[in-house]
Amino acid sequence: MERNDPVIQWLLKSHDPSIRYFTLTDLLDASPRSHDVVAARKEIPNGPRVRALLAEPKASERKTNRMFARHPGSFGDHPYKKWNGAHWRLVSLVELGIKGKPERSRRGGVTPPLLRVLSAADQVLTWLTSDDHRSYIEKINGRTRRCASQEGNALAVCSRLGLTDDPRVKYLAESLVEWQWHDGGWNCDKNPPADHSSFYESLAPLWGLIEYHRVTQDEKARRAAERGAELFLCHRFFRSDKTGQVINPEWLKLHYPLYWHYDILQALVILSRFGKLNDPRAQEALDLIEQKRQPDGTWRAGGYYWQLCGQRASNVDVVDWGRRGPNEMITLNALRVLKAAGRPGTR
Repeated sequence: MERNDPVIQWLLKSHDPSIRYFTLTDLLDASPRSHDVVAARKEIPNGPRVRALLAEPKASERKTNRMFARHPGSFGDHPYKKWNGAHWRLVSLVELGIKGKPERSRRGGVTPPLLRVLSAADQVLTWLTSDDHRSYIEKINGRTRRCASQEGNALAVCSRLGLTDDPRVKYLAESLVEWQWHDGGWNCDKNPPADHSSFYESLAPLWGLIEYHRVTQDEKARRAAERGAELFLCHRFFRSDKTGQVINPEWLKLHYPLYWHYDILQALVILSRFGKLNDPRAQEALDLIEQKRQPDGTWRAGGYYWQLCGQRASNVDVVDWGRRGPNEMITLNALRVLKAAGRPGTR
């Protein structure tokens, strides 16, 4: 991709340093030591979205959940509260470039943003590995019925944060491998005859296993990720493997963030991190991404799973991800997958 392309220039002028950083590194292959990359990397903890995600909830918004509110990593409530809990915030933070080894403070200690992130990760791990949480997991007709997107997101986040030495993280990875269904995915459907994995519950576990294997080179995680990737490839990301029909038209629309939901762009992003976009079965989904490009070269959201901050409604996010005009994160991700697939990303 060329730096003088108008869409690249638009991304490089973003107010969010995370967007500028990933445009430089992922799209332009800039050296991590270059002045622009170092400057953008340094500014990520101070970016507007990262600051909002790390901010303490207002007193009026803080809950009094005895089990979780007193945890130092708590954002005032259960970590899975949509979309304000630590679980969801951490996914957004690592996707915005927060890592386990950010800049050190002048005194040599760990920076406050990292302390906040690590405390939130500890809260999520405490929740997911607790006896109380695990007691609700059921095995019916030989298949574990589990909302494995929870463990999948947490495994990916902790792998990005450099926490794979924590035995609780290994426990999450081993659990996902153990719970994997015969077709390569996961499902929480407790209907005994159910025998097909859920795309909603399978994409995040696949992401988690990919990130965990990337850090640890764990062979069991790699094999499970291979099986998980095959689930999406054999369906061409959105078609029935039996009839060829579109499974859900909503999957063809573009969204950000996805949280636990599914669409073809998010699936392509995850599989690109595992080097799977050269598979012929990915080509139709890639074609659709190209077709959704706007005349100005950007991409727009086709739907939303979040409400604007400040509203009295469910599913309110603390970040405004953009509801009007071109969407930065969707455009960045679309260009990422086209580049990974060897397709011209610029015009």
